[in-house]
Amino acid sequence: MNNEIHVWDVLVRTLHWTLVVTFSIAYLTEDSLMTLHVYSGYAVLIIVLIRTAWGLIGTRYARFSDFLYSPTAIISYLKDLASLHAKRYIGHNPAGGAMIILLLLFLILTGISGVAVYATEENAGPLADSLYGISHFWEEVIEELHELLANFTLLLILIHIAGVLYGSLLHKENLIRSMFTGRKRP
Repeated sequence: MNNEIHVWDVLVRTLHWTLVVTFSIAYLTEDSLMTLHVYSGYAVLIIVLIRTAWGLIGTRYARFSDFLYSPTAIISYLKDLASLHAKRYIGHNPAGGAMIILLLLFLILTGISGVAVYATEENAGPLADSLYGISHFWEEVIEELHELLANFTLLLILIHIAGVLYGSLLHKENLIRSMFTGRKRP
C-alpha cells in the first residue's frame, strides 16, 4: 500500500458510488414505486451536474482535460486493447474517458426525458406547466424515448463494467478497489 498514489479524490468516488445506487434504484423501481423512481432520477441529475462541474474545476484526474482524447487516440487504444498491448494509464484511459462522457451525456438525456414523462403523466415536476395538455401520441413518444435512453444507458454501464474488469485483468490491478480507496500503483 505504501507504493500507491492518490488518484481518485473523495468527491469522484462518492459521486461514482452514489450514482451507481441512485441509477440502480431508478432503473429497478420504474413504474412500481413512482415516488422513489422520481426522487432517484432527480438525484441522478444532481450527481451528474456536480460531476460535470467537478470535471471542469476538480482535481487533476477528475478534470475532463485529463481524459479527453481524440477519436483517433480512442480507436488506437481500443485496437491496442484488443491485441492485449494497451498502455496503462494512471487516470482514465482513452476508452474510459470516452465512456465517462457518454455516460454523463446519456444520464442527462435519460433524466431530462424522465422529467418530461413525469410532467406528461403526473402533471408534476418542473416541466409540468410547459407540457400540460400535450397529446397522447407525444406522451407515448416521450415515455418510449425515456425507456430507450434508460436501457441504452444500462448497456453503456455494462460495457463500462466489462472494460473495468478487462483493464483490471490486463494490467493486473484492481480498478474497482481503486474506486473505493482512491489509490493506484504508480
